[in-house]
Amino acid sequence: MAILVEISEALQNGRSRDIKGLVEQALGEGIAADVILKEGLLSGMDVIGEQFKNGEIFVPEVLMAARCLNNGTAVLKPYLAENGVKAKGKVCIGTVQGDLHDIGKNMVKMMMEGKGLEVIDLGKDVSPETFVQTAIEQECGIICLSSLLTTTMGVMAEVVKKANEMGIRDKVKIMIGGAPVSDKFCKEIGADVYAPDAASAADAAVEIFNEVK
Repeated sequence: MAILVEISEALQNGRSRDIKGLVEQALGEGIAADVILKEGLLSGMDVIGEQFKNGEIFVPEVLMAARCLNNGTAVLKPYLAENGVKAKGKVCIGTVQGDLHDIGKNMVKMMMEGKGLEVIDLGKDVSPETFVQTAIEQECGIICLSSLLTTTMGVMAEVVKKANEMGIRDKVKIMIGGAPVSDKFCKEIGADVYAPDAASAADAAVEIFNEVK
């Protein structure tokens, strides 16, 4: 359907002012909200994710696409709720305690939402207890940890330890990322996934939820 292609292309081009009208037009044409979400908005974000991963676009373009996604989903939300459409999975994300950086974390959040996941953003300077308690209360399948400082990397190990202590380690995957973090460190602390960039983190999260199904 031409309108879905137009929605996808508008998102890829960052035309946030046009998205609302295009989504409303698609609804007016009788296209189901979940189809508009999947084949219009999310297909556009898939392209953005690949381009970002390949270094073809940069942070400003991703931010513009994310704004389009937010504008479009705001129109669709009541229709999706009506039809009982649920997110593919739920993630809680935050920058670990002692670290106040959040640009990378925000990018991961946007990419994950662009894949149709529900993301609970805990912000920055988040304690291990908060990560694990949120995962329990919100029934998250993934805890996503960001650290931009070598001095706060150790907190990631504390989150893994806390998840073990609180008996949810077998129910939740722990994903880590950030400039000083590596796959070697991920294995050392007993986390599950190291993601080198936001697009890879989103892809890995979708894979995890697909395996659960």
